[in-house]
Amino acid sequence: MSETPTTLHKLAAEAVGTFVLVFFGCGAALMSGGDYVATGLTFGLTVIVMAYAVGRVSGGHFNPAVTIGAAVGGRLPWREVGLYVGSQLVGAVAAGLSLWILMHGFEGFDSTDDGLAQNGFGDAGSGYAWWAAFLLELLLTAVFLLVILAVTDSRNEHPAMAPLAIGLALAMIHFASIGATGTSVNPARSIGVALFAGGDAIIQLWLFILAPLLGAAAAGLLYPVLLGGDEPLPGSGLRFPRTQPGAVPGYGAPDQYQQQWNQPDSAQFGQPPYQGHYPQVQDQGQQYPQDQYQQQPYQQGQYQYPQQGQQGHPPPQYPPYQQGGTQQWPSQEQQQWEQQQAPQGEWGRPASDDDEDGRTQVRPSEPQ
Repeated sequence: MSETPTTLHKLAAEAVGTFVLVFFGCGAALMSGGDYVATGLTFGLTVIVMAYAVGRVSGGHFNPAVTIGAAVGGRLPWREVGLYVGSQLVGAVAAGLSLWILMHGFEGFDSTDDGLAQNGFGDAGSGYAWWAAFLLELLLTAVFLLVILAVTDSRNEHPAMAPLAIGLALAMIHFASIGATGTSVNPARSIGVALFAGGDAIIQLWLFILAPLLGAAAAGLLYPVLLGGDEPLPGSGLRFPRTQPGAVPGYGAPDQYQQQWNQPDSAQFGQPPYQGHYPQVQDQGQQYPQDQYQQQPYQQGQYQYPQQGQQGHPPPQYPPYQQGGTQQWPSQEQQQWEQQQAPQGEWGRPASDDDEDGRTQVRPSEPQ
């Protein structure tokens, strides 16, 4: 089994991912002269690349608004929010400092006059009214979070496509708003470059912090109410009646990226949680089930590994009983009796009278 990410791993992944997002996204805006297509695609592609690279470690938030939306939506305990946001701000500020230093390679560059790809509105930006800029950033961030929560839902049947959908959504958002606010939907992205651009960029930061956070919180509230999902993790979200998603027929367990967004209830921050919905197994020789057929009884909590099982192999698999159209799985007592009394047979059908060596086998009697 692969190593479970530690707290340090998660925070490092968030810092690195946010650094790359701000450095390349804002760097593309600076180097291309604010070209819409180049800037929008760079932000989107950067999210795709980094989500595939480190999303399996931390979930690939790279954005305080995403972290807040995840917590409100029940996907992340509140105790982790401060650490996630702190690491994201560290990465964003490091990226802003790097851009500020590198842009001085152009003779006469002045970040206050020339800008550093900061966000803005009104006279300090495109002339777009502050109230319209606020509503635009709020709405776009809410849409962004709805997409993220949807594609990372444990019911999503194509988890490997989640980073691609998130990155394309961010590119769409940039195409629709660069001309108005420069597109934030990410407080860390705005803070990271505004600190070095100075002047009006810092004065206007309040809008690009508050609006995305409110939009993300609204999406976190709306998604489980409108579309259902898993029960919130302990210490996260608000309690709403939700549907139990179960497994998607025909597909295996959620991949590691999806698991970071749907961690088991027993997960503790700073301790290695077991991924997915599988039970904890102490014997190192035992393995978790691999395919969908094997996973179902484990996810339902109706089928447990035997205490004295075969080392290095999962326990024998039995087809479900059909009783009244409802699947019923054999009890542990029935499993043990069958393993001891009829090891050569299949569940529900004793071994044949004659084996390959011509010896006669006695059919076992029913357990008392």
